[in-house]
Amino acid sequence: MDYNELVARNVRRFRRERGLSLGELSRRSGLSKQTLSKVEQGIGNPTVETLSALGNAIDVSPRRLLTEWGSAVYVQRDAAGTWQRQDGLAERVLDQVYGSGYVHTSLLTLDEEGCVRSFPGHSLGTLIHLYVIAGALRTGPLEEQVDLATGDFVRFPGDIPYRHTCLSDQMLAHVVMTIPQAGQFGPPAR
Repeated sequence: MDYNELVARNVRRFRRERGLSLGELSRRSGLSKQTLSKVEQGIGNPTVETLSALGNAIDVSPRRLLTEWGSAVYVQRDAAGTWQRQDGLAERVLDQVYGSGYVHTSLLTLDEEGCVRSFPGHSLGTLIHLYVIAGALRTGPLEEQVDLATGDFVRFPGDIPYRHTCLSDQMLAHVVMTIPQAGQFGPPAR
């Protein structure tokens, strides 16, 4: 596990959720913007003191900065996908996430280039799994949009606001939304 990248993801997410700029986080934590920028890029090597200052500034325990929270955006490009073939059947596994809860599976079409659909965050722990069947799409959390083409797959947190933008004349995608029965993720009670 790459702890620098884990801390980077968590600091970015908590900072954005609280609506803080790097400057404001710098002021609250007493750390320089350069240090914060390196931490958020995953190239810094934060000390215990740095994690403590960040945790205090964004009101989470330093332990939360070192714990996987929610799910990172995961993209599988068409060229990276592998097909398993057996007895005339071909299967491409896009993603596997273990747990229990509600699963909503659908097809999504957008029929006009530039068409945008925005969604509020769903229940805590919700994940969006999207496979582009035809066309091109920009999708994901508002702060981590990714461009996808035919054959690309993405998984991203659906418990924060996200958006789909059509990048082609038409777009068709297969979407699976997984919603835990009970909240599985989130900051510990203080």
